[in-house]
Amino acid sequence: MKLKSALLAVLFASSAAVAMAQTPLPEADPLDDRSAKRVERMEKVVRELRAIVFQGRDTGKPVVVQPAETDAQIAALNDRVTDLEQTLTKLNGQNEAANFELTKANRAAADQKARADSLEQRLAALEKTVADLQAAGAAQVAAPLAGGTPPPPAPPADPAVAFKQAKDLLLAGDYANAEQAFSAYVNNYPDDAKTPEARYWWGETLFVRESYADAASAYIGAIRGWPKTSWGPDATLKLARSMVALKKTTEACRTLDELPKRYPKAPAQVTSRAASTRVAAKCS
Repeated sequence: MKLKSALLAVLFASSAAVAMAQTPLPEADPLDDRSAKRVERMEKVVRELRAIVFQGRDTGKPVVVQPAETDAQIAALNDRVTDLEQTLTKLNGQNEAANFELTKANRAAADQKARADSLEQRLAALEKTVADLQAAGAAQVAAPLAGGTPPPPAPPADPAVAFKQAKDLLLAGDYANAEQAFSAYVNNYPDDAKTPEARYWWGETLFVRESYADAASAYIGAIRGWPKTSWGPDATLKLARSMVALKKTTEACRTLDELPKRYPKAPAQVTSRAASTRVAAKCS
């Protein structure tokens, strides 16, 4: 009731003020623009107050004046700004993590490429060494033929018989004829199952006579593909020892590095001699 009485009093006073403001003034004292605007604002306030009073009178309920929502809107905006800042911080963190993973991936790819390039260079060097050894062996084989040495007799038609004959010459200590027999076997039966082993024994006949370049060429042909045979570890060791004798210690060390990888169950005698060969080659 007090609020209603107060509103009525304000309404009455405002109405009176408006009525006075609307009273025509003498021509000599017209209202300026600022006074006219003040009157318009007062009229607007009076209309709002009248509506509030009539609302209370018609409904019989207390008049509730809604507070301004400016503070609530500002608070909501602050919340949204805070959410955006948190989201931005999270995105920045994710971006940094992605950049870190990308850097790691690029480094790993670069390392892989470097290793691949290194292996390619090592393979090219080994292939060149093999080619040089094979060329030297071919030159040595051609030299006796140029001097008028008669060609070897025709090999037996049966590869097994030819292999046995060559092996018997080796066991008898006739390394020169055994060399020729195994060389002929390799040339005449290149696709036979015993050919890799024939190459190994051929290398043995050359190694024992210190023909290390030809021996290395024969051993390389024998262990091509790293066959899982009883003579495979020894052929690998003899290849390394031939390289040491030829002062190709880098190739010798690489061959010795492959020995335990390819033949982890090599005989103790082979591993022991491989260790001493590493010392001779000054492998790291």
